Amino acid sequence: MEIVFTKSKRNNKFTATNFHPVLMAIGKQDINPENDLGFGNQAVSQRVINRDGSVNVKRTGLPFFRTSDNYDRLITMSWGKFWLLVLGCYIFANVLFAIIYVSIGVENLNGADGETAFGRFLDAFFFSAQTISTVGYGHISPHGVLTNSVAAIESMVGLLAFALATGLLYGRFSRPSAKIIYSDHMIVAPYRGGRGLMFRIANYRRNTLVEVSVEVIFSYNTQIDGKPIRQFFPLELERSSASLLTLSWTVVHPLDDKSPLKDVTPEDLKNSNASFAVLLRAYDDTFAQTVRSRTSYEHHEIKWGRKFTPTFYNEEDGRVTLDLSRIGDHQEAELP
Repeated sequence: MEIVFTKSKRNNKFTATNFHPVLMAIGKQDINPENDLGFGNQAVSQRVINRDGSVNVKRTGLPFFRTSDNYDRLITMSWGKFWLLVLGCYIFANVLFAIIYVSIGVENLNGADGETAFGRFLDAFFFSAQTISTVGYGHISPHGVLTNSVAAIESMVGLLAFALATGLLYGRFSRPSAKIIYSDHMIVAPYRGGRGLMFRIANYRRNTLVEVSVEVIFSYNTQIDGKPIRQFFPLELERSSASLLTLSWTVVHPLDDKSPLKDVTPEDLKNSNASFAVLLRAYDDTFAQTVRSRTSYEHHEIKWGRKFTPTFYNEEDGRVTLDLSRIGDHQEAELP
């Protein structure tokens, strides 16, 4: 094992990291710059693509307020985070305006009959909730120029905020995306008298995906002319496209004489920090648009001497049933 010193651009210091030399078990391939997934040839020690398909790159040097970036986050964040953010902003806005009304004086809110400080705050809070949503039940009404001015500003803020939230909600529902389930692990299984590196996918939604194509990019750290680099190679698949994705699909890379991984071992993959990026593209009949999905597998997410178990079966009436909970199920198998 070799020690490589890397220089940080931020503090101008050198740090020592362990680096393993080129592995002879990985077959040599011609380098194509178009296969590097945009990461270049710099050696890395982390996952380049996360399991959820996001790119594992930290971005710095950007302004704090970025409208386009914030919109992208609001559209792509999970539904749980989205609703939590909407609810938090709604409560925060009402609390803020309630504090303003209390500061002006609750006596300027006709119908506010709270006897304690907390009761008066609740009157102001619920009046704010009625104003910001433009519901206006009428039990409490503003009195005085200052209080009416604050209520007018709040109603305008409420209209704009709810219009924005409605637009985001529609954007999240209407945005075409592929919901693909991937097996938790890649496996090395018996395949046509030899071995095959494989994983399994299925469509989580009920929509129809057509013209489905899959690409697998294998990458690993190596050393050329004394310089640590990362190489990227597309793997030849038994079948790289399917007309319809109706059931589960086991994507197979045969470990034959054409494969650079024919004689590779788990130690080889670990020492070179190997990973496999999976890129999927399909046409969604529902939205009439092309959708994409990504994921990746690290060397420690490969199971050796396993084989997948069936995910679909026939009912008594002959209908085929696909059990998506079994997409990653596998059992032991003897490798040739």
